[in-house]
Amino acid sequence: MFFFWLLTAAKVYAHNSGTISGTVSDAAGRQALRGAAVRLLETGSTALTNELGHYRFSNLPAGTYHLSLSHMGYQAVQITVVLAEDQTTSVRTFLLATQIELGEVAVSSERPQEQQLITALDIRLRPITNSQEILRLVPGLFIGQHAGGGKAEQLFLRGFDLDHGTDIRLSVDGMPVNMVSHAHGQGYADLHFVIPELVQGVDFGKGPYNPEQGNLATAGWVNFRTRTALDSSFAKLELGQYDTYRAVAGVDVLGAKGRAQEQSAYVAAEYSFSNGYFYNPQNFNRLNLVGKYHGHLTPASRLTLTGSTFYSKWNHSGQIPDRAVAQGLIGWFGSVDPSEGGETSRHNLNAELVTMTPAGNVLRNQVFCSRYGFELYSNFTFFLNDSLNGDQIRQKERRHLFGYNGSYSHAHQLGSLPLTSTLGLQYRQDITDDTELSHTLDRRQTLEQRQLGDINELNAGVYLDEQLQLSSRLNLTTGVRFDVFRDQYRNLLLTPRRRQQATASIVSPKLNLYYTASPALQLYLKSGKGFHSNDTRVVVPQNGRDILPAAYGTDLGIVVKPAPRLLVQAAAWYLWLAQEFVYVGDEGVVEPSGKSRRQGLDLSARYQLGRFLYLDADFTAAKPRAIGAEAGEAYLPLAPTFTSAGGLSVQGWHRFSGSLRYRYLANRPANEYNSIVARGYFVTDAQVNYTHARYQLGLSVQNLLNTRWKETQFATESRLRGEALPIEEIHFTPGTPFFTRLSGTVFFR
Repeated sequence: MFFFWLLTAAKVYAHNSGTISGTVSDAAGRQALRGAAVRLLETGSTALTNELGHYRFSNLPAGTYHLSLSHMGYQAVQITVVLAEDQTTSVRTFLLATQIELGEVAVSSERPQEQQLITALDIRLRPITNSQEILRLVPGLFIGQHAGGGKAEQLFLRGFDLDHGTDIRLSVDGMPVNMVSHAHGQGYADLHFVIPELVQGVDFGKGPYNPEQGNLATAGWVNFRTRTALDSSFAKLELGQYDTYRAVAGVDVLGAKGRAQEQSAYVAAEYSFSNGYFYNPQNFNRLNLVGKYHGHLTPASRLTLTGSTFYSKWNHSGQIPDRAVAQGLIGWFGSVDPSEGGETSRHNLNAELVTMTPAGNVLRNQVFCSRYGFELYSNFTFFLNDSLNGDQIRQKERRHLFGYNGSYSHAHQLGSLPLTSTLGLQYRQDITDDTELSHTLDRRQTLEQRQLGDINELNAGVYLDEQLQLSSRLNLTTGVRFDVFRDQYRNLLLTPRRRQQATASIVSPKLNLYYTASPALQLYLKSGKGFHSNDTRVVVPQNGRDILPAAYGTDLGIVVKPAPRLLVQAAAWYLWLAQEFVYVGDEGVVEPSGKSRRQGLDLSARYQLGRFLYLDADFTAAKPRAIGAEAGEAYLPLAPTFTSAGGLSVQGWHRFSGSLRYRYLANRPANEYNSIVARGYFVTDAQVNYTHARYQLGLSVQNLLNTRWKETQFATESRLRGEALPIEEIHFTPGTPFFTRLSGTVFFR
């Protein structure tokens, strides 16, 4: 273990009893460290730093105290604090980054619901090569791309085929990613506006147990935290097979001067191009621009401003039927309708002000807005409905999204027990113009407008979260949220045009219990109610019925270190939904289905084999079933039943780092009867980097064994040109073949 200490400053204020109030920051960037563990050795009490890097120990008699401070990936520190009678002593500590030692990781009883030990390890150890890898940091979360990298990924988690986000809530720095009542599907979540090199951390939860997370957070939620500061300016270039090019650059605007003033600002840009491995060139283009400022307006307040713009345009080969490949009509990477493709853009502004009061309470205010555009051409059924022109459709929308997230956290006592109460308010409004579904030909001619209208959807929510420390080992968190929705739709194809409206509300209680037997063992029981909203175009015609179907879940889990270098997390879980969502492509909406239940087991393990070598593995088993269906007809199409992912990672070995990884998705039913099966796959990837103080060289290989696999699959009824009758079978998008990519990065320090 390494020990490092820097200057500790103390300032005394009059107070009723002795208090140690401190902050922990990164020594290099001087940015606050969230989640640092601070242990008061004389009492055995432990605190975790909040988002301002702050911690606090109160009601202490005068005397000399010793604090042990640690954070994953940083050198541990021990400092001495002299506390006068009835005084507050303020302490500031800086930590230096170092190599991860799993033996130093401990389970804390302080705010256990906020601990992310598994993901904190992963974000440090796994190299991130693209936006898809960011999603794979969540244990058990699988993704599938079926539009050449342009469209949002299809998501799978805990026995859910989440489509593009129907039952998982995604956000970036607290700003929502999911698009409700989207032209392509409810909850559509496109994360491609995130530059992977700017991701600092990933917070996530499985199940509907967090009162702060509202709509769509049934299977779980994920929030990506982007960097508040760059370690240094950089420029990166990637070259790969299939005419693949990517350039990324980030500029630290304020540099050392800004760090000295505890401010940071950077701008970053990313451009990607690829023709892809399909026979039909994808002509994929993506551009990202980001600017971010982070600074302290006062010692107790922090302002973060972020602006970004994103644009992407592509062609894609679409989903192809098994029979077309088997009969030699097209190749494995071929296309039935080569004119499919799309174009999308998103422009974001995000501002957050976090203030800590003299009593240690935290006030957070965040406002955000986005302007979004989307146009997608797809052909799922080929010539099923129109034997002459084909069945191509266009889904298109223009959207304005704006909202507010606010909360006030108050640390106080319930008798002699520490209690933290958080009251939060959230508001979101989506306004779309000309949300469209049309029958088209070759992306040029509109044959029929099937849907065209304007959507105005409002969601306001308030929540209360109570975290009560019942003892040094037992923590109780309980909460409740109340949400109200107002859906409006104006059908532009009707005469006269009129706006229809529907409203609904829902109450969602939560109750979680954590027992930390030791720094190596924690048990927990989570329970709660959540919900997912439906598409406005479905809600309004139904006069608001089934607008907010409920989800009830429970988790029984354990976090344990059976050996100093082994960390294991396991959970048995159950989730009941009042209503499944089924995406209907030709209609462009998500329609409600029946009730369902899912139950399963999750297991994650992280093991440090040596000083430089780390092993990780995740396993999930689920049994998803429809409720009330006839025997043999209760399968949930495409819902995963068993998944596994893992690998070996190397960090800091003679300047080398890298990983060898696998992912496995088992066979699963493709329809309600399990008469059509979506075949599983086992795919391996590899990456190695050599890092110098001034540069980094990297090589990544996707599908190392060149496995032929189907990345996305659907049981679809279709008809090819010239076929007399339609056929229902697997339609798929082929997965990436052996694909190498070289990268070079230059750092400007």
